[in-house]
Amino acid sequence: MDDYPLLNLFWTMLWFFLWIMWLFLLFKVVTDIFRDHTLHGWGKAGWLVFCILLPYLGVLVYVIARGKGMSRRDIKQAKDSEAAFQDYIRKAAGTQGGGASATDELARLADLKDKGAITPEEFEKAKAKVLS
Repeated sequence: MDDYPLLNLFWTMLWFFLWIMWLFLLFKVVTDIFRDHTLHGWGKAGWLVFCILLPYLGVLVYVIARGKGMSRRDIKQAKDSEAAFQDYIRKAAGTQGGGASATDELARLADLKDKGAITPEEFEKAKAKVLS
């Protein structure tokens, strides 16, 4: 243990942590490149080649140039996922905007939860939606 002091261990862990953070950012950038519908084939290929051949510079330039678009696409994906979830709940509960009362909808949701068709988290979200 004397040949590897505590400060060296600290620096090793710091560099390892930064490397892992960079890997996460690299994967985020690559998935954003494929998710972006405004980029066409050659644009996507160019960004991918740039990020693969010069990874640190490519990721840095991509985040600077297209960072705002990345956050907009993340927000849009979250909204789309929430809308799909709400649509699933409406279909699973059998309420497509008909004249069912809130009590009937809550009874259906409780029944679905008891049968295991929806999770307790889904039940709580759907219950909050019905009661609002």
